[in-house]
Amino acid sequence: MIPDKSEALNLLRISGCSERVLKHCLTVAEHAKKIAEIIKYNGYQVDVELVFIGALLHDIGRSVTHDIRHAVEGARLGREYVLDPAIIRIIESHIGAGIPETEAQSMGLPPGNYMPTTLEEKIVAHADNMVDNDHIVSISEEIYNLRKKEMHESIIERTIELSIYIEEMMR
Repeated sequence: MIPDKSEALNLLRISGCSERVLKHCLTVAEHAKKIAEIIKYNGYQVDVELVFIGALLHDIGRSVTHDIRHAVEGARLGREYVLDPAIIRIIESHIGAGIPETEAQSMGLPPGNYMPTTLEEKIVAHADNMVDNDHIVSISEEIYNLRKKEMHESIIERTIELSIYIEEMMR
């Protein structure tokens, strides 16, 4: 199932997401939708509605935990709610511009590949990186924030690479 906006917001609420998480998810969804619309206008195949709803639900796992495992918990909730597999994959792959299988276990994640592979997954991961709480930041601000949090250099590199990839599609 791919819920509409109202149903997605209801899922966030009944899952127990805070108003702060809801505001963040709405901001990411609006930003991701704008990115997807530009990319689509430029001639690329992208499902704008999937991007919007996936972005709206990307942090549903924050109702369970606020650490990196929120993506795994969100995917679990998505399966419980019988969400479309494309939505579940967006939820699961939005963290840190993606986490490859080789790094997942060392970061406390179950074995698996958490890298975004579809254009829709990449747009949501990028939009999430560009939203701090409920306001949009530049890539340089995001890199500064990641370094301040002492994130692993591989995450910073992937964030930059994903930003370049998306920006090129928007030109």
